[in-house]
Amino acid sequence: MDDISLSQARLPTTLEVEVLDEFGECRRQAIAAERSLTLYLNKREIVTLMTLGADPEALVVGYLRNQGLLQSAEDLVAVQVDWEVEAAAVVTRRLPDDMEARLEQRTVTTGCGQGTVFGRLLESISLKRLPETRLSQSVLYTLLERLGDYNETYRSAGAVHGCALCRQADVQDFVEDVGRHNAVDTLAGRQWLETSETTGCDIFYTTGRLTSEMVLKVAQMGISVLVSRSGVTQKGVELAERFGVMLIARAKGRHFQAINARSRLELDAVPKRRPGDRQRS
Repeated sequence: MDDISLSQARLPTTLEVEVLDEFGECRRQAIAAERSLTLYLNKREIVTLMTLGADPEALVVGYLRNQGLLQSAEDLVAVQVDWEVEAAAVVTRRLPDDMEARLEQRTVTTGCGQGTVFGRLLESISLKRLPETRLSQSVLYTLLERLGDYNETYRSAGAVHGCALCRQADVQDFVEDVGRHNAVDTLAGRQWLETSETTGCDIFYTTGRLTSEMVLKVAQMGISVLVSRSGVTQKGVELAERFGVMLIARAKGRHFQAINARSRLELDAVPKRRPGDRQRS
């Protein structure tokens, strides 16, 4: 957005250290970067995030958006990141009327690094049930194959999660960070900062668990299909039912477990059963 004062403080996502392997040989190995970034909103300290530092401006904007502390992209005045002091300063034109109450009441979630959802977020957001996007099994398989071309940091260093915004089988944007919540926040921030082509995206992919906070964040982005190679939690299922989100859990290869999928998932590429495959009772 042209009217926002925006720093460009991206840092490399990996660095090299010396390791000693099982053969007693020394070599250089890439590892994931992990940096602390303290977020200030209108000079008020909000939280310290641990991040790769790949797109810190989008990360802090997405974090504030998903926590309900930033209500509109038009409210943004400036986003400035300074790695020398490990701080991000966000300036807005207005704050939520219940800002103090939100900061006082927090819920520790199951996110990597013990992410937080500010109190009353579920009660305060005006989020209606989402349109029920349909998905075919063949498109899902194609998407999972294409996602294998991403995960650059994971392939070289491991220790990170990845998230993607997709338009059916086409990956439109992909982000990696040390926690899956950072990755989804960065994508949400990019939407508002208009730094990625996300028009028409209808599927969100994550390598992490489908918890309540992940479902809520994706629903706030207006996306009703959430895919993960990992599992799902009870609260995640409850919120998915509330907002009309179809969950595709444990999606690897030709396997998946779909929830809220009746009439929405077209089974057009059912694989043949192999000897030893478990039959459903």
